[in-house]
This record gives sequence, structure tokens and C-alpha cells, in this order.
Amino acid sequence: MSGALLIRGGRVVDPSQSIDEIRDVLVVDGVLAEVAQGIDPPEGAREIEAKGLVVTPGLIDVHVHLREPGGEHKETIATGARAAAAGGFTAVCAMPNTDPVVDDPAGVGFVLAQGVAAGAARVYPVGAISVGQEGKRLAAIGEMVGAGAVGITDDGNPVMDSGLMRRAMEYAQAFDIPVADHPEDLGLSGVGVMNEGLVATRLGLHGKPNASEDVHIVRDLMLADLTGGRIHLQHVSTAYGVEAIRLAKARGVRVTAEATPHHLILTDERVEGFDTHAKMNPPLRSSEDREAVREGLADGTLDVFATDHAPHHYDEKEQAFADAPNGIVGLETALGLGLTHLVGEGLIDLPTLIHRMSVGPADAFGLPGGTLAPGSPGDVTIIDPEEAWTVDREVFLSKSHNTPFHGWELKGRALFTIVGGVVVWQAGA
Repeated sequence: MSGALLIRGGRVVDPSQSIDEIRDVLVVDGVLAEVAQGIDPPEGAREIEAKGLVVTPGLIDVHVHLREPGGEHKETIATGARAAAAGGFTAVCAMPNTDPVVDDPAGVGFVLAQGVAAGAARVYPVGAISVGQEGKRLAAIGEMVGAGAVGITDDGNPVMDSGLMRRAMEYAQAFDIPVADHPEDLGLSGVGVMNEGLVATRLGLHGKPNASEDVHIVRDLMLADLTGGRIHLQHVSTAYGVEAIRLAKARGVRVTAEATPHHLILTDERVEGFDTHAKMNPPLRSSEDREAVREGLADGTLDVFATDHAPHHYDEKEQAFADAPNGIVGLETALGLGLTHLVGEGLIDLPTLIHRMSVGPADAFGLPGGTLAPGSPGDVTIIDPEEAWTVDREVFLSKSHNTPFHGWELKGRALFTIVGGVVVWQAGA
């Protein structure tokens, strides 16, 4: 038991209950007990003074690569869970593209056990759609869900076989879990290493057209419509994709979708100089695509703000652009980037950002949390929205430092991350 924790006098922003006012928050024995004004602390309760701070449901990231097993030189479940806590996240969903792939209940159990042992952010395993993520036959979906998987995906590999994807969506309905997909038509993306456009032409690099993502998004939406299943579209980066999702939602298709900080803030211009920290998949797109993704996040077409945290060792990124791996770390910068470049620039207000980082992710993957309602898990993030800080990759808790945001000046960060009533991260402690 964790005893009692009283958070006093903060601006409580809980979009799940339409709360945005000064209140106290009481957690007792790991569970949210009360959100009200003037709560009397139980005997022996720890108290945190939150005047001038923002108190929110624990932030959730549904798209994280923790690399273990097999890639421990890049990240471990423990280092990733601690990095998540440092970024204000109380829970993360671990992608299955490890070595070996998490495609059976034993793999799911391993991720769960390592997450508990880390004692930081909660770690929810996501199982593979197909055995070995090879896209040939379905993995043991029911057994993985029984072991604790909260969804399935072959992220890192798009599911090219539409028949297999249909069966996955049909089968997953028995467990009411989302099928998450990395939308990319490999035949169209070919050997592309960045966005197809003027920048790629100028740099002499092979490009990936928007259509390689758009075709796959439309395919997945049609299959979700056909089967009635739940599709979650990962790291949406194109204007056409956003509009297709918007129209599908209007028709009642069961679709959720996510946007990443890098696709909301950067464009393919960032690749100038062949900076491998700007290489990701899907690639950074045009400014027009970026604006469409921003609008999609603002109006709720894109329900989730997710990092696609993808750690890589220094040596792996220090290669020619075409040879370097895709992806960047994001757990420790996402909140600050959102507060500075989305809220600070007036694209969305603070409650909307918190919704996309708590309520939206919890709803998309059916996770506990995402709310401060009594009886829910005692997962809370306390934010200083005014603290100015500079991104310094050398002090990341993540094992890897591959970020394009090193040196950026940001405003707003997590001061306390509380999981089950226990402070697992405190800035400066």
C-alpha cells in the first residue's frame, strides 16, 4: 500500500470530467479518492504543494519502442520506463518489434515483468499481428491478450497482406482490442529514405511519396468498415491521410489515429545537411502536410499525441543518411514540445493537449487511467507550465540520445510523475 498523497491547490485539468479549476487531489492506497477544494489530509499523508502548477491525469504514450529483448544497447524496458516518467508519462505501450518479436504469451509476460521491476511508468505490452512480424500468418492473439497484451501491431513492418489484416481485425473483435498499423505501401515507398519532393531532389536522395502512406490508410479504413473492427493508425503524416480519417469517422468507422511531435513541428527541410536525426518513417513531410496534421490534432481527427520513441545507438545514426536507421527518441521532450509549439503558438489550448496525451490514448487502447475520476488508478502528472529549459540530450535518462531537438529552448515540463500514488519522478531529486 502506498498510503495517502494529497496534492494541494493546483490547476486541475481533467478533460475526462471537463474540470479546469483550482482543486486538491487525494490519492489513497494507489487509487484516486477525491478531487475537490479544501480536502482534509488523512493522518500521515504526504502533501505536495501545487500552487501555480497544473495537475493532470497521468500522461500515456501508446507508441514506444523499448528495444528489449535484443536491443539493450539502445534502450531497456527499465531505462525507457524511467525516461517516460521523466517526461511526465505514467504509462507507455511497448511495441513488439524486438528480437525476438513479442508474438507469443511468453514474450508478453517478459515485457510485463520487466516493466513492473522497473518501478517507473507502467509498461503495457502490445503483441505482434503476425508471427515474427513477417506478415504471413496470425500470431497467437488470444493467448497474448490473456497474458496481458493491450493491442496488436506489426509496427516497423506494415501488414501488406490485406486478407491477413482483415482476419486480424475480425479476430481482435473477440477481445475488443485495437489493431494498430504502420500505414505504408512498400511497393510505393521502395528505396525511399525521406519525403518525395523538392528537398529530396535537391539532396539527391530517393523519396517516399505521400501515396505510399495514403493508399495504406485508405485500405485499413475500408477493412475496419468491412469488419467493424477497431483500427488505430500510427504516426499519420499526410494531408490526404488526415482527411480520409476525418471522413471515415463521420461515417462511423471505428478508427483512432495518432500524430507525433516531429510530424507536428518539423518538415522535410530539416533533412538539409543530411542530418540523420531528421530521418524517420514515415518521413518528415511538407509544410502543407504538417499544417494538415496540426489541424487534425486540433479538431480531434487525430485523437492521440504519441512519441514513436525510437532509440538508436550513436554509432548507428552516425552513418550516411541512406544507411542510418529511422527514428528519434521522444519521451523526455514530447510534453515540452507540445506546451511550447502547440499550446504556446495557439494551435490548441492546454486541456486539449492533455486530452490528446491522456484521455485519447486511454480510450484508443482501452487502458486504465486517463482520468482523475474517483476509483481510477492514482496516476497523476504535475506540470510547471512556465519553466523554461533547454533540451540537452546528454542528460536524458534514455540510453539513446538521437534527437533533432537538442539545444531547443522549451517552456513547460513535468515536475512530478505519480504512478499508483507513488512519486516515481521528481524534477531535481
